[in-house]
Amino acid sequence: MGLSGHCLCGQVQYTVDSPPFNVAYDHCDDCQRQTGSTYSLVAIVPKDKLTISGPTKSWAGVGSSGKAVHRVFCGECGSPIYHDPEAAPPIIALKAGTLSVEDKKALKPTTEIWCVSKLPFMTEKLENSFDKMPAH
Repeated sequence: MGLSGHCLCGQVQYTVDSPPFNVAYDHCDDCQRQTGSTYSLVAIVPKDKLTISGPTKSWAGVGSSGKAVHRVFCGECGSPIYHDPEAAPPIIALKAGTLSVEDKKALKPTTEIWCVSKLPFMTEKLENSFDKMPAH
């Protein structure tokens, strides 16, 4: 099963020739700010299976590892597409809200990370919950 998706304006499109390794809620403050929401729903996929086209831009901040996290977004509409942590080079975290409707409906989140930043009104608790980023 592969994945496909696009940004809000449709200029950035992508496919991933792999199912996700994991689907997670990322409650970190950076993801809350980037998405403008309570958490970021991410599908963790192999970086080498991603094919992307369109006008992307990126911004890099420092992650908890001390290494850069590159946040890639549409250069036209600003939709976040994925983040690419230098601390975990083989993977990327797709912003799952950009997936096709069919792919979004098939997701089964099982993990939540950065629960230390989880907002108190978020009462759902997933099977695997971590206060911070779990060790690889």
